[in-house]
Amino acid sequence: MAKNATKKTKKQQSGGTPATVALAAAGTPFTLHAYDHDPSSPSYGEEAAEALGVSPERVFKTLVADVDGALTVAVVPVAGQLDLKALASAVGGKRATMADPAAAERTTGYVRGGISPLGQRKRLPTVLDASASAHETICVSAGRRGLEVELSPTDLTSLTSATLAPIARA
Repeated sequence: MAKNATKKTKKQQSGGTPATVALAAAGTPFTLHAYDHDPSSPSYGEEAAEALGVSPERVFKTLVADVDGALTVAVVPVAGQLDLKALASAVGGKRATMADPAAAERTTGYVRGGISPLGQRKRLPTVLDASASAHETICVSAGRRGLEVELSPTDLTSLTSATLAPIARA
C-alpha cells in the first residue's frame, strides 16, 4: 500500500459515510482505504489506484447514466470506459447517455468523484461490470473523494442488487 494511504480498523469503520454505515449494518466484511485526494487530479479512479498501490483493473468507478429516462448506476474498472449501449442492453433499455452531474449528485446524495454504489439516497438499478468477478476483492468509492472501500464483488452485487454484465470496454 502506498505511503499516503491508510487502513482503518473495524472500530474506525463504523461511522463515516452512508456507504460504510450500510456495509457495517449489513455485517459485510470490508476494508476502508483513505488517501490524500489531489483536487487537480484528472481522474479520481486512477488517482485512487495509484495512491492505494492497487491495479486499475481492481479499482472500480461508479458512474450514473440515464437509460430511457431512468437513472442507472454503472460500476466499471477505472482501467476502462463505460459502454453505454451495453449498459442499456443490460437493463433492458434502448438508449443510454451519461446523467447530468447535478441530477446524479442530488439522487445519490454523493458528490461527483465520490459517488458510491452503496448507501445512496435513492436506490438505483445497478450494473457491475462482469470483469469484477475475476477478482477476490475490488475497490469502489466509499462515499467521498479520497476514501475507497475494498470488498468482494459478490458482496457488492448482493448489497446493491446489481446485475453482472459486460458493460466496460478498454
